[in-house]
Amino acid sequence: MRVSQRDLFTSFINQFHYSTSKLVELNKKAASQKEVNKPSDNPIGMTRILDYRDSIAALAQYKKNIDTAKGWLNLSDETLMQVNNILIRLKEISEQGATGTLTKEQRDGLAYEARQLFSQLVNLSNTEYEGKSIFAGHKVNEDAFVEGLWLTSNKNDNVDGFIDTISGNSSKTVLVQFLTDGVIGTNAINYRYSEDGGDTWQTGTIAAGSTTLNLGDIQVDFAAGYTVQANSLTDYNDDSGTWLWVRPTAIYQGDVEEEKVVDLYAQNTALTAQAYGNFDKNLNIRIDDITGTTITYSYSTDGGNNWTTGNTTDNTTFLVPGGRVEVNSQANLTVGDQLIVRPEMAKIEVEISASEKVQINHVGKDVFGGIYQNKVVFSGAGKNVFETVGKLVGFLETNNQSGIQEALENLNDSLNHISNQLASIGARENRLEVADNILSGLSINEKERLSKIEDADVAELMTQLANQQIIYESVLKSSSMIMRMSLVNYI
Repeated sequence: MRVSQRDLFTSFINQFHYSTSKLVELNKKAASQKEVNKPSDNPIGMTRILDYRDSIAALAQYKKNIDTAKGWLNLSDETLMQVNNILIRLKEISEQGATGTLTKEQRDGLAYEARQLFSQLVNLSNTEYEGKSIFAGHKVNEDAFVEGLWLTSNKNDNVDGFIDTISGNSSKTVLVQFLTDGVIGTNAINYRYSEDGGDTWQTGTIAAGSTTLNLGDIQVDFAAGYTVQANSLTDYNDDSGTWLWVRPTAIYQGDVEEEKVVDLYAQNTALTAQAYGNFDKNLNIRIDDITGTTITYSYSTDGGNNWTTGNTTDNTTFLVPGGRVEVNSQANLTVGDQLIVRPEMAKIEVEISASEKVQINHVGKDVFGGIYQNKVVFSGAGKNVFETVGKLVGFLETNNQSGIQEALENLNDSLNHISNQLASIGARENRLEVADNILSGLSINEKERLSKIEDADVAELMTQLANQQIIYESVLKSSSMIMRMSLVNYI
């Protein structure tokens, strides 16, 4: 069979290209140290490689989340340890102040330190991690607490429930003594007050029908109905009559976890609504039809994209996932009205695995207590740290030995409360350590599996590269030799 020069040339070029492409491919593998560099190298293997890479990236993100969580929780741990130390020092101060042999001047000296320690507690409650307040819930860009004023009464008369607002400021506790019996908001009531612990006094009167108590730079607005009892000007027994201490406290201004706000989009402005239950996201309710006393409504849990229709009620209660919403009257409802349940979410959680989350922040009022929305956070004695310490400051500054003894007992409860908070933080820190170790092991396993598919065997690759180099050179040499051969050489 005759082989033409063109056939020879085409054959040589094809073999040359093939040898070159194999050499280049092996060279790329040698440069990248990877067996699979593109999908065509191993289509099934590339699918598995992409899955492993995605898994490794997710594990790396979880580890970053854990590092962030450790930072928040470690700072919380350190902060509450300092709070615990301050409470221990305040307990020592109260033990000294409760001693009957101390003079007023000596208690004043203890009061100075106690007030400074109170201010330090407020500073600690506003601790920030990377510029974010760790005790303010989701309101991380503002302080969790501000210093304020609150009242203590010598009677177990629920005075907290009668306080509307206390405005103004004072560097010392103001002691108030009532000189006439009466009901605030009804009777005219005479009183006197001292801004220096009882050394000097100023007098005042709450007019009949008024609910405002003026104390110099401080103004206390009561709700009508608080009953006070008179006390003689010469009687300094705090168990008789009504005495008030206007002393320091801290006001919580972060957000909370349990409150549920209902936004109304209704034609009747008299409509009001309240949500009850556990809602982890916004929920919409839409009034579709009103026939007699039967109301047909729909609800949506995804912002109105999808609606569950055909729900009915014959009263003022709307049953929805997570709980219920109650309106004040059916008569205030109109077709087309919407109610949006908007839960306040104070927790900040980070994912540490595909199915696990850990809370890294704290709701400050649950840790330190204080005053929230003009109400005392905890009713139990001692659990409210700021109220306990605030009362201690007030009693020290007014030389009230029995009050100091009461504060001493409450400080034990405050220490127990902070210890429980520390235990909660410690448990989460331990959980993060376990999760971190698990993620490290999983990451190593995923990388090993990825390496078995993706990484090249360097020794084998170098052998293949050397062999292909020899093949390439052989193709060049044999091709050049054959191309020079001709019948003319035999004439």
